[in-house]
Amino acid sequence: MTKAEVEEFFARLQASNPEPKGELDYLNPFTLLVAVVLSAQATDVSVNKATKDLFPIADTPEKMHALGVEGLTRYIKTIGLYNSKAKNVIELCRLLIDKHGSQVPQDRETLESLPGVGRKTANVVLNIAFGQPTIAVDTHLFRLGNRTGLAPGKTPLAVELLLEKRIPKPYLQHAHHWLILHGRYICKARKPDCWRCVVSHVCKFKEKTPDPVSA
Repeated sequence: MTKAEVEEFFARLQASNPEPKGELDYLNPFTLLVAVVLSAQATDVSVNKATKDLFPIADTPEKMHALGVEGLTRYIKTIGLYNSKAKNVIELCRLLIDKHGSQVPQDRETLESLPGVGRKTANVVLNIAFGQPTIAVDTHLFRLGNRTGLAPGKTPLAVELLLEKRIPKPYLQHAHHWLILHGRYICKARKPDCWRCVVSHVCKFKEKTPDPVSA
């Protein structure tokens, strides 16, 4: 995409959804961190179902840690990889208590030192909890960056770094959410809804899906 096309791409996404929000439920930065850790290889819907009873009773590292692995497992056993996630979350809580004054760190490197927290998870937390203009490249963003021509790259990191360079500053704060939601509901993996896409005219995807009704 050209610079002008990138500008229009995000201007149209902004016009269609001025204040995009993530779909994970949380109460504070700590519960957001836990929710994102639990969401690895799981849907936001499945995580929200598990945490609706968990977070009201365990909204701090101390309360969560007090549950122990077995206690936490009872709440999250409907989520994929729940055993390893329970162990990571409990250890994560211990480290937050012992090393960080029970506060969620506000820098990527420290976040990534916590169990179960990779670059993508850290970027989500930094963006949503602390308002930093980070971009978490999941499968949706990776697909969208390559398919549309917005930010082609062979790895998630390559796509992330190119997005950071190409997205105009006024759009950086919300870009993460716009792209995830667009990839989740419009620019879907198997059959994108190109006929109802607000940015289809600047998208470089050649095999655009026609309107099923008119087709």
